[in-house]
Amino acid sequence: MRLLMLGGTEFVGRALVEDALARGWDVTVFNRGRHEPPPGATALVGDRTADGGLEPLATGEWDAVVDTWSWAPVAVRDAARLLADRAERFVYVSSASVYPLPSAPGNDEDAPVAQGSTDDAGADDYAAAKRGGELAALGAFGDDRTVLVRAGLILGPHENVGRLPWWLTRIAAGGRVVAPGPRDLGLQYIDARDLAAWTLDAIEKRLSGPYNLVSALNHTTMGELLDACIRATGSDAQLVWTHPERILGAGVEPWTELPIWVHPGEFHDAMHNTNVDRALATGLRCRPVDDTVADTWAWLRAIGGRAPQRPDRPSPGLPPGKEASLLNP
Repeated sequence: MRLLMLGGTEFVGRALVEDALARGWDVTVFNRGRHEPPPGATALVGDRTADGGLEPLATGEWDAVVDTWSWAPVAVRDAARLLADRAERFVYVSSASVYPLPSAPGNDEDAPVAQGSTDDAGADDYAAAKRGGELAALGAFGDDRTVLVRAGLILGPHENVGRLPWWLTRIAAGGRVVAPGPRDLGLQYIDARDLAAWTLDAIEKRLSGPYNLVSALNHTTMGELLDACIRATGSDAQLVWTHPERILGAGVEPWTELPIWVHPGEFHDAMHNTNVDRALATGLRCRPVDDTVADTWAWLRAIGGRAPQRPDRPSPGLPPGKEASLLNP
């Protein structure tokens, strides 16, 4: 199988490339050359946002293209149009964010989606940008040759957004740790490696259409996730479970200052109550939370304890002052 990966050196793209290489696929990686691709991949260097930046892709044929682009949809449009006659299938890694709020709990792939445009040269609205990317892929390859991977929260080794790495680092430091409740709050996420495995399987099976790609309902809970962090790090940290109203009353921002966590309500229902029957029916398998956490900790230690951070995303984490105010009312 010949795979063209647009991106492929950091988080999700890296997981896809490593899995494809392990399957014996012929993998070509196209990006700006800021990071080395995994050994065994052929590298093409170009900036898809610059005039003439797609020139390295002017020749070549592939069985599938995978694109993880998160910014202006015109970049997806231009690449997809260029490749439509020389690649059999196009996989666009989109986002569950294409479903606008408020969204009904249990949304499936037929739920209403955000407005988007293939001609949008900006990316101020993430949902609109991802929907525009979807439309760009569909416009070039058609419904039958396009797979839309609507991923939810993505965790795992090589995470460059900092959510799980922050929790692991904080818990490894020990002491009393603010644990946002309730303890049994259900979580849905996907390990980047499980996303990669399903995506490559989808290419082999010649699937098409949109798929919500995240774990099954209540795959884990906030309590199980933080307990797994304690086990992985061997920490003596004490989790201090704190009511959501107290956290919000202290001015703490869910999701950013307490990564992964969002308080019960509309946003939580949208993120952690997604219907994934279609993906499960086509073979999605999600590893246990302990495996994701332990492997992320092992990777974090191997790189010196400091995770890379995407420049377009704010560094997450609870400021010490806010943590102290919650722990010492």
